[in-house]
Amino acid sequence: MQMKNESAAESSDMELMKERFSKLLLGEDMSGGGKGVSSALALSNAITNLAASVFGEQTKLEPMSATTKERWTKEIECLVSITDYIVEFVTTQQKSKDGSIIEVMVTQPRRDLLLSMPALRKLDVMLLDILDKFEGEQEFKYVSKDANESQRGVQRSDKWWLPTVKVPPGGLSEGSRKFLQKQKNAVDQVLKASRAINAQALTDMHIPDSYIESLPKNGKECIGESLYRIITDEHFDDPLQFISNLGLQSEHEILDFKDKIEACVVIWRRKMNYKDAKSSSWGGPSVSLEKREIFEERAHTVLLIIKQKFPSIPQSSLEISKIQCNKDVGLSVLESYSRVLESLANTVMSRIKDVLYANYLIEKTKSRPWDDYASSPGLSTGPAERATLSDFINWDSDPSEKETGADTEAYCGKAEEMKIIRQLANIKKFSYTDTIEMAGLRSPARG
Repeated sequence: MQMKNESAAESSDMELMKERFSKLLLGEDMSGGGKGVSSALALSNAITNLAASVFGEQTKLEPMSATTKERWTKEIECLVSITDYIVEFVTTQQKSKDGSIIEVMVTQPRRDLLLSMPALRKLDVMLLDILDKFEGEQEFKYVSKDANESQRGVQRSDKWWLPTVKVPPGGLSEGSRKFLQKQKNAVDQVLKASRAINAQALTDMHIPDSYIESLPKNGKECIGESLYRIITDEHFDDPLQFISNLGLQSEHEILDFKDKIEACVVIWRRKMNYKDAKSSSWGGPSVSLEKREIFEERAHTVLLIIKQKFPSIPQSSLEISKIQCNKDVGLSVLESYSRVLESLANTVMSRIKDVLYANYLIEKTKSRPWDDYASSPGLSTGPAERATLSDFINWDSDPSEKETGADTEAYCGKAEEMKIIRQLANIKKFSYTDTIEMAGLRSPARG
């Protein structure tokens, strides 16, 4: 009987995988007429949809069910396994039979995939392990939001659809608070690493011609005359104050400004790298190269601050356009895999903050200072500078973060567990697409 059940399960899994790979090969065009999307986009959509179906109901701090966890690990490994076969040619020296040294071409795993894929797999395992840590009885519990007033817990006002969190009348014990802080630190490291890999993958993607054609011909038209005058002013020296003065409130306003300033950066970079003699409007000499380089630097700094200050903001028009038009399968896997891990890490971080917030309301009556929630990632801004991969994953960038790195290693059990991820902090930023001339669970498209 058991053998029959196992055989039926294997048959079901095989049929499911056949269906998945058929969709990938057909580019999601089930008619077979060749009108489907590219392999890169089909694979990106498959990873996004898989993560949405698996992690979409993660409303509590609890382990994933064994069935769901097995499905995720099996299917995601199948989808990303294609990166094991993506290689690049490099020259190496070999000694011939007559003793002479000759150069030959050999294949090796592509550099970006060789660095980032092991790290992403490790981040995946870390996130699932963090959720497993919440197995068994906890000091806090979840109560339905529809329960009566006496039984209901608390929940932040912007999370009305989630179950409420209830902590003991005296608040969480010190051991429980330390445990939550430890998991919060570990999730923060996963969040930083996945966000950095995602940013690098998007940077390496080619800017589509369709996006270039949609841009205005100069930066002033893009951001408006008033903002253009401020950025190009001789005394512009405080991008943080500039952003603060904008008074951005809603997500729509932030995203709209992000779209405009990112387009402005692209325009000025294209003018600095202008080579196409056919489009004279792109290479106008009205602004000197030196000044344009300064303007581009300022705009890029503002863009980085926006991304750091509002990390959970939806993807910009440029990022969506890159994902939809990208043909590089390796970059597609890196972008989508890191994006769904970043989204899960954000979800777990939010669930931890929900518990800390409920505990804060209890302990507030004791006049005890509470730093966990106020100092959580995303509420403070980092330095306005050009960020590289190591900037995002520099565990020991300041003394206050050294304890975080130590906690994460203690959580992993062995220092070797962090070896792959720590390599990210020691490698300079590189781009696989150096020859390109112009070079959340967030969906690649906005509704």
